[in-house]
Amino acid sequence: MSSTSLAVLTKARAKFGKQLKERDYSNLLACQSVAEVMVYLKSHTHFASVLADVNERDVHRGRLEQLLRQELFNEFDSLCRYDSDVSSGFSRFIVEQIEVEQILRFLILLSANATEKFIFQFPSFFAKHTEIDVNRLANAENYEEFLAALSSTPFFKLLKRFRPDENGKLPVAEIEVALYDYVFHNLLELVVAKTKGQEREELRSMFFTVNDYMIFSKILRLKKYYDLPPEAIKKTLFLRYTNISPKLIDKMCRAQSTGEVFAVMQSAGTGRMINKIGYNYAGDIPPRVKYKLAKHNIHFSVNPSVVMISYMFTSETELMNVISLIEGIRYQLDRKTIKSLLIL
Repeated sequence: MSSTSLAVLTKARAKFGKQLKERDYSNLLACQSVAEVMVYLKSHTHFASVLADVNERDVHRGRLEQLLRQELFNEFDSLCRYDSDVSSGFSRFIVEQIEVEQILRFLILLSANATEKFIFQFPSFFAKHTEIDVNRLANAENYEEFLAALSSTPFFKLLKRFRPDENGKLPVAEIEVALYDYVFHNLLELVVAKTKGQEREELRSMFFTVNDYMIFSKILRLKKYYDLPPEAIKKTLFLRYTNISPKLIDKMCRAQSTGEVFAVMQSAGTGRMINKIGYNYAGDIPPRVKYKLAKHNIHFSVNPSVVMISYMFTSETELMNVISLIEGIRYQLDRKTIKSLLIL
């Protein structure tokens, strides 16, 4: 291991050590107002510097989340560029993930004739990191103008084959699969090209397992709320990078109940993690699995790239927790309910 790689591993673990502990969450759950939460975060946690100029008595959720996401992005970007080719490749992965999130958000707004909302929620700090013409995208009024805003990006070629149907409806679910397939294809190409042995296997296992549970969760949601036929469900799934066999995927899609979907998933090796995590609903399972895997890798992996990506995952979880906690207190949910929303 090079001295630079060792430094990245050490730095990521040190940063993980500064994340909120259970005692911090206990203290935050005891707060009676959002202002009290902000005072605690500014006085006793690593969020102090990023929140220094935020008025704790006039906290706007949108601004707060953007500040925290900006800090998270800058930290990831700095950490990724600190080491080898694989680390800089992870930096591109992070950028592509945000690009896909924003593209899908715009398409949902376009389908609802509400594109004027796009620019107000766009993370302004991200504009200088993307080839997407953000202003042109924000002003697009149809799919052709949307494509034009992406003309200088790799997404243009990918998305130009899609079109609204005769009723003007966009195949957003199919577009989502195509976009994430592109992002993960690039990621796995990087892993294969730049890593080997245990490092490659650990990275592959982590990304595949997270996707396994995303597939499982989506099948549950589509069967419970939309009662879609099996083939329609399969079209919405990200199937190229999964440990679950096609046979088990088919069985879950054809299951007659959500209980049967659970039984099929738990019959697979990867599905046994369901009993090892606490969860409130099906959509809660993937982020909890992701956090459990990441926390384990930070403590036990000796591969810097694995520890770095795992630290990123735990940081994303911490950000989700802070936002959930602040929103829960703002809307006066009881302490037990708020705690159930947190991934600890």
